[in-house]
Amino acid sequence: MAKGQIVVTGASKGIGASIAAELENRGYSIVCLSRSGSGPVGHQVACDMTDEGAVKAAFAEIAARGPVTGLVNNAGVHIGGPISGLTVESFDKTIALNTTAVMVAAREIYPHLCTNGGGTIVNIGSFFDKLGVPDNLAYCASKAAVAAMTRCMAVEWAGDGIRVMNVAPGYIETDLNRDFLAREKVKAWMAQRIPTGAPGQPEDVARLVAAIFSEQIGFLTGETIYIDGGQGMNH
Repeated sequence: MAKGQIVVTGASKGIGASIAAELENRGYSIVCLSRSGSGPVGHQVACDMTDEGAVKAAFAEIAARGPVTGLVNNAGVHIGGPISGLTVESFDKTIALNTTAVMVAAREIYPHLCTNGGGTIVNIGSFFDKLGVPDNLAYCASKAAVAAMTRCMAVEWAGDGIRVMNVAPGYIETDLNRDFLAREKVKAWMAQRIPTGAPGQPEDVARLVAAIFSEQIGFLTGETIYIDGGQGMNH
């Protein structure tokens, strides 16, 4: 399949920016979607992923530029806090970006992928999707839903030549959490809990996502691939 445009949401920083850069390094034409309209590479489009109309318009604009062959649903939000104090507003805000936006983006890119003979969608989930994590009900629920939606998309769209995968990272060091992860108490806990000894880097996730696109393994779809240094299976 020709290397058409790959849309990366939440591509202005962190994991999304690394994914966009890695894909471009492998020869793909990248479109970066973010609220700010910024991105490290490729073509940038400003888009609030929780605004259904804006998403529709953005994908129509991108498709008008040329063939679209892929999507990385990376945009997300994390709002922590105890369940006893969790507001519906915070829960809904988490679900809106982490879950509903994933569905809308996949739905809107679907006809464009079909037009070009198929393609690949990679949703970015989390290893929290299978864990019971205090102060993380909304986030865990939203990422468990991403895994479920990935399976549904995969089986429904396989006949259209579309593969759908869920990449689920563990703790990844980014600008947003670097100071927190640098605390001695946190570092000691990470060293004990993560078999590989430390959090991963955005580039680790980026290389996995890029490999899914590059290798084009047609029989691989609907699966969740955990990239967490073994933490999620560590007893």
